[in-house]
Amino acid sequence: MKIVIIENEVYLAQSIASKLMEKNFEVELFSSVKEASEREADVYLLSTNLQGQSINSLIEKHKEKIIILMVNYINNDTVSEPIKLGAKDYIVKPFMIEELLRKIEHFREFQALKKENRLCQDYIKNIFSNIEYNYDIDKLQTPCIITTNYLRLADKMVFDFAYKNSLLLTMISPKEKNYKDLITKQASNNLIYFTDFDKLKKRDQEEVLMLLKAHNFIITTSSDIESEYKNIKLISEDKLYSQNEILTIDDYVKFVINNFQYQFPDTELSKKLGISRKSLWEKRKKYDLYKKK
Repeated sequence: MKIVIIENEVYLAQSIASKLMEKNFEVELFSSVKEASEREADVYLLSTNLQGQSINSLIEKHKEKIIILMVNYINNDTVSEPIKLGAKDYIVKPFMIEELLRKIEHFREFQALKKENRLCQDYIKNIFSNIEYNYDIDKLQTPCIITTNYLRLADKMVFDFAYKNSLLLTMISPKEKNYKDLITKQASNNLIYFTDFDKLKKRDQEEVLMLLKAHNFIITTSSDIESEYKNIKLISEDKLYSQNEILTIDDYVKFVINNFQYQFPDTELSKKLGISRKSLWEKRKKYDLYKKK
């Protein structure tokens, strides 16, 4: 990790640099904001006591990085305004190097979590992009049970509900050996999303329902179960996604034509389906899936 120190008090800058290098950081020292601004680093330790120099340009340019202000005193000019521009934190001089390292580590972890969160959000948005459910989540009340023939349909609704209501969502599945312990360890204000409930034996289902009584939860199942909780039916009309039906050849062909006819020319599409182009045309006519020009 590379750290750039911008400080005009030479002894202080050298002292900080020496201690950081002992911790295996790569360090560069500058007294000029303009010169330091041209250097790429992971962390910028920026003094706010640089006579005749504005620190704003460096903050604005590198605000996606970790910028920690080194201040002699706290006021609007030394802390409030720089943080509004994008600086992450401040530390009052003189300071212990351990305190500085703690702040750096905190923001390293924070940035890693931001990247991970952005990646997860993009992934979730992608897998749910073509899924629509016919239910008003404003009317959804927990605890409840969702009976569905397509788990991902329920997943999207539960994720939307948690996001809309700013709830911390914990997914638990019987596939996890310690699923009962995971339930009991959850905070009472967490929303538990228990999936694949129908995979449990009757006795285990009853035990899970007892454990969940102390929590806010949503259960998903592909088969009807008896319980005191409201049961929401969330059924996909597309048999391709049904967990309870075997797809017919006609249903499969219809799905392939509908989803891939714009990705492949008719000659290739018919070859992949193992039918002639004439047969492909006949099936388009049968399913009313004419190709738009």
